[in-house]
Amino acid sequence: MAIIKPFKALRPQPQLAKQVASLPYDVLNSVEAKLAAQGNSYSFLHITKSEIDLSDKIDIHAPEVYAQAKDNLDAFIKRDVLFRESKDCYYIYQLVMNGRSQTGLVCVSSVDDYENDIIKKHEFTRPEKEQDRINHIKTTGAQTGNVFLAYRNHAAVDAIIDHWKQAKSPVYDFTADDGIQHSIWIVSDSEIVASITAAFEKEIPCTYIADGHHRAASAAKVRQQMQEKAPAGASYFLTTLFPSNQLHIMDYNRVVKDLNGLSVSDFLAALEKSFEVSLVGKQIVKPEEIHTMGLYVDGQWYKLTANEGTYSNDPIGVLDVSILQEQILGPILGIMDQRTDKRIDFVGGIRGLGALEQRVDSGEMAAAISLYPVTIDQLFAIADSGNVMPPKSTWFEPKLRDGLLTHLIAD
Repeated sequence: MAIIKPFKALRPQPQLAKQVASLPYDVLNSVEAKLAAQGNSYSFLHITKSEIDLSDKIDIHAPEVYAQAKDNLDAFIKRDVLFRESKDCYYIYQLVMNGRSQTGLVCVSSVDDYENDIIKKHEFTRPEKEQDRINHIKTTGAQTGNVFLAYRNHAAVDAIIDHWKQAKSPVYDFTADDGIQHSIWIVSDSEIVASITAAFEKEIPCTYIADGHHRAASAAKVRQQMQEKAPAGASYFLTTLFPSNQLHIMDYNRVVKDLNGLSVSDFLAALEKSFEVSLVGKQIVKPEEIHTMGLYVDGQWYKLTANEGTYSNDPIGVLDVSILQEQILGPILGIMDQRTDKRIDFVGGIRGLGALEQRVDSGEMAAAISLYPVTIDQLFAIADSGNVMPPKSTWFEPKLRDGLLTHLIAD
């Protein structure tokens, strides 16, 4: 069963919450982070992307970058921008985007659960990305990045959270510049805290990493590396748990630099071996069901429908991202590993399908492929089977903000 705990969050003064809150460190590059934090000395990006306060020429993984993050975090605390909660609490985090809301429980989850697969994974991690967050956690003593977990919704947990939201006022409630509303309630009542802990321990058999595989892996490896010197807080890591019926997975699309030496007509002919290929024209093709894709090439959109027999019905093979790899990227375009091949790039659905046209029309890319989103049930099935998804299969929106709730691993 899932082991979660309340914790003493490091969090901003209410009047500064909007200025402190920042997008996750891994959705911005250094240039974008510097621009986002420009003129805002309270932005948490000074801690999560601390290279923005150093020379543009510095290696973003240099020891000086992590030392700067520590200095900036200490300064935020000294200036009373951030303060530590006086008692262990749970936190309720509601996000509203385009009129759709989702509410999660912010807590710390057990590293033991992560290592014992009570917290299930569906992606491989990259060592260099893990090492970056390991260095950040060990230097700052803080888990600044939130791991987004999902669980099969449970009526009793839903009722506790809904009742608290209705009975209490949020400590933070603001709309960010991108139009997403963020509201956070503090659950400090000892009996309610105990009931939430017990509900997960007795009723929730497992949780699933939706977003944040590298953050979770890094937290576990910090404890491994510190061994007997690891503080008690290192046995837990910062998570927000969302019930599955509230989650929204967006499409995660692809663009490719070339057609592997093929002409457009030869490329289309090759596709017809595995797909029904229909010319649509100038109208963007947004797939509306599984096993259909959109293709944008040479100024035209095509609808691709996978033929029966070109995919399997196992949890991995049935995914459209798997069909894409097995029927197009590998055999036709010669892209065997999407993680490492520089000829392919990924475009999150939040950017819209017009972004695919722009990348192709500019001449940067030769073709774009729009995909139907993976479902939460597919994600659960793959994680339950012990398999992993192809890279960049899921895009969750809206994104949790860094800086609103931070977990310090040592008291």
